[in-house]
Amino acid sequence: MALRNIRIMGDPVLEKRCKEIREVTPRINELIDDMFDTMYEACGVGLAAPQVGILKRVVVIDTTGEDPHVLINPEILETAGEQTGPEGCLSLPGKTGIVTRPNYVKVRAYDRDMKEYELEGEELLARAIVHELEHLDGHMYVEKVEGELMNVAGSDSDTDEEDGSAVLDDHAASEEE
Repeated sequence: MALRNIRIMGDPVLEKRCKEIREVTPRINELIDDMFDTMYEACGVGLAAPQVGILKRVVVIDTTGEDPHVLINPEILETAGEQTGPEGCLSLPGKTGIVTRPNYVKVRAYDRDMKEYELEGEELLARAIVHELEHLDGHMYVEKVEGELMNVAGSDSDTDEEDGSAVLDDHAASEEE
């Protein structure tokens, strides 16, 4: 297991639609393990494969630090209610914005054994599911921000470039995983 570089907003890989996973290979398992390690190291609650440069439909989520979820080829089945609150993203460090999301989400996905299952989430888990699934279709939360993006207090988000491009990883996105 290893840490992977998190792609920063402006990297073209974050704007691309990901491809479905047909089988879980050793490389996909390694990717999932690396995604969890990377997410935990960055103090995140979710991470999608394109955020580490891989154009595959897989996300990892753990909103409590004790309940990790792997969602392969996830699909939202149902949403209900709404919640409005601050949201951030590991691909846009040091920034937050107010976003309205469903307060309840039901999703169908596959686990590491390619067994189909359903996951229901409310509040933060619902927010994380919707946020991460949008990454798989090339979207970021900034498209939904109500008002202006704000700096997170105490963050070190300074770069040489106003758009954050100074911290971009210049490796091409991989579909080979």
